[in-house]
Amino acid sequence: MEQKSLKKLKTEIQFQAKNGIDFILSASILWLAISYIWTLEYTSYNRSIFTFMIGAILLPLAFGLSKILRTNWKVKDNPLQPLGLWLNFAQLIYFPFLIFILIKYPDYFIMSYAIITGAHLFPFAWFYDEIGYAIWAVIISVGTLLLTLNIEIEKIWIIPLFTSVMLFLLAGWISIRWKRHNE
Repeated sequence: MEQKSLKKLKTEIQFQAKNGIDFILSASILWLAISYIWTLEYTSYNRSIFTFMIGAILLPLAFGLSKILRTNWKVKDNPLQPLGLWLNFAQLIYFPFLIFILIKYPDYFIMSYAIITGAHLFPFAWFYDEIGYAIWAVIISVGTLLLTLNIEIEKIWIIPLFTSVMLFLLAGWISIRWKRHNE
């Protein structure tokens, strides 16, 4: 595949998917709900399980938002189209680490999950030609670690709240840049 056709294929996906805004907004809402879960009077282990469970709504929520935002998940005849889904699934490979943290250090499960979530955004900087993904991958991952090192465990709900706010800011960034680029 020559460079010109690769750029054309990427541009087609970027335009139709609006640089993944539906997934970022869905994740923002989901992480806000996760923040609430971490304020509840359950053990960290149980809150972690609830976090896994609520994560199941990400795809249906993103699908619903795609209808509202008029984004397209499937770009017919574009061989790069499945790559976006594969990049999302890549974070599942880190789940054995997450399970280990859940079993051994459940208080820090949410920190680990937030770091994985942030870090998995990095390759989307290339996929969508959007530097915001790289910037926010670093901000979320490093910010989560720094926050966790500096807050009391009773305030660990701040981690998913921070993740949600950062994802909302990323959604705003993507939206503004996408509109400017496509006007």
